[in-house]
Amino acid sequence: MIIIINKNERMMILNKEMNKYLELDDKKIEKITNILINYLKGDIKHDEAKQKINSSFEKITAQEFALCEQHLEDYKIDDNDLTRRIEEVISLVEDVLITNKLNLPEGHPIDTYLKEVKAIRDVLDEIRNMLNREFIKNQWLEIYDKLLEIKVHFARKQNQLFPALEKKGFNKPSKIMWTLDDNVEDVIKQALEYLKNDEEESFLSMQKEVIDIVEDMMQKEEDILYPTAMEMISDEEFVEMRKGDDEIGYSLIEVPPLYGNIDTKSEDMPNGELLKDLKNILVKHGVLEDLDKDRELDVSQGKLTLEQINLIFKHLQVDLSYVDENEISKFYSDTKHRVFPRSPGVIGRKVQNCHPKESVDKVEEIIRAFRSGEHDEAEFWIDMGDEFIYIIYNAVRDENGKFRGVLEMMQDVTRIRKLEGSQRLISWKDNKEKREKQVLNKYDINSPTLIGDLVKEYPYIKDFLIDLSPKFKKLKNPAIFKTMSKVATLDMISKRGNIQIDKLISKIVERIDKEKEIE
Repeated sequence: MIIIINKNERMMILNKEMNKYLELDDKKIEKITNILINYLKGDIKHDEAKQKINSSFEKITAQEFALCEQHLEDYKIDDNDLTRRIEEVISLVEDVLITNKLNLPEGHPIDTYLKEVKAIRDVLDEIRNMLNREFIKNQWLEIYDKLLEIKVHFARKQNQLFPALEKKGFNKPSKIMWTLDDNVEDVIKQALEYLKNDEEESFLSMQKEVIDIVEDMMQKEEDILYPTAMEMISDEEFVEMRKGDDEIGYSLIEVPPLYGNIDTKSEDMPNGELLKDLKNILVKHGVLEDLDKDRELDVSQGKLTLEQINLIFKHLQVDLSYVDENEISKFYSDTKHRVFPRSPGVIGRKVQNCHPKESVDKVEEIIRAFRSGEHDEAEFWIDMGDEFIYIIYNAVRDENGKFRGVLEMMQDVTRIRKLEGSQRLISWKDNKEKREKQVLNKYDINSPTLIGDLVKEYPYIKDFLIDLSPKFKKLKNPAIFKTMSKVATLDMISKRGNIQIDKLISKIVERIDKEKEIE
């Protein structure tokens, strides 16, 4: 027997679910939603809809508006149409929309977002000031280097905050906001392209659009997203969210302090999530009686401990992600060199919600073709300026041929593409011969020297490198530097900056010598 649920019943069910997290007036929600629907369907004009809102309600909270936005899905309002007209919809309630000012402790994920918003606004102020000055390309490039860090803000929001809301059944606002994020990035990218191509007039003419679209996005976050998140997400969930935030990084601010009672044992940090999850699952199903990490398990070919399995995944030179047959993200390999950011927040999330709306159709096409048996492989490659990324998707099938999901493998193949001829002898990445050729120096600085160790000993070298080459500008980002400091050698840095390793070391030594003279 098929049970048909009408719109009003669905609204009641959703409201009942939301009442677990929000204090709602169901009749008020229904009345607001009906006015928005009548406007979007063209039954009433903008002025009439706004007048109805103003005369009917003294105030509408951010949470109430967000829930009404969620209800629009039941009325066949197209996502693209709603995204395009979201400004009009918000303007209907702007006179009565209230937002409580959030006063949160440092380290709280929402406080971190708010600090980033302030930092991004400071960059917009720089753009406004630059418009009144003589055009100097390099100065504009520096400002846009900062503005591009908004991508990190978006990535953390999309991979951490949105999944937490979606687990509460609250997915409509996040879908729309993700598309708006993409629109912001597209406008910034277009402006930067004009700048790099020396199309000065076109670039300058876009600055108002850049400022407006970025400011508009941040206003939506402050007025609607963050207050709603504070009501719907528990403090315990925010503590968990904070654990994954470092993995993606931060935009224009220093790494915030930890939040909540976070146990910093390796197993409880993001890099230990895979091992912890594997242990818990095996114990639950009686495969292990305890959490002994040294106990060997029979795998397809051989015997491995859980710790060894975890280490293998972490040291693969490719990024892996697995989505199961129910289209749920179940796993990603926690390598240090991930091409694109991931965080524990994606685990358990519908794969469609892990991608921008514009690429969801490709994701669904791949899954459909794999599920039907029509195809078993799909490959893509992306030219990202200095990097060339290769991506391949494989259908995962069990021994009976049953579809069990999709495995994504991603790799930066920039260096591989440049290889020629044959290499039959051992070639070490920290090439001994290259080290021996380097001029010895009294500071014992050489190609395998980690950038983190160098900056710890000589803190001023970080700013020195940033000024040395535009390629090193990313070192300004605290999260990026924190990651690079542990893995990036001077040899890697020299290749990134297109500076010969011996020249780079020589310049660093000269800088240290000068500093020593001052002392």
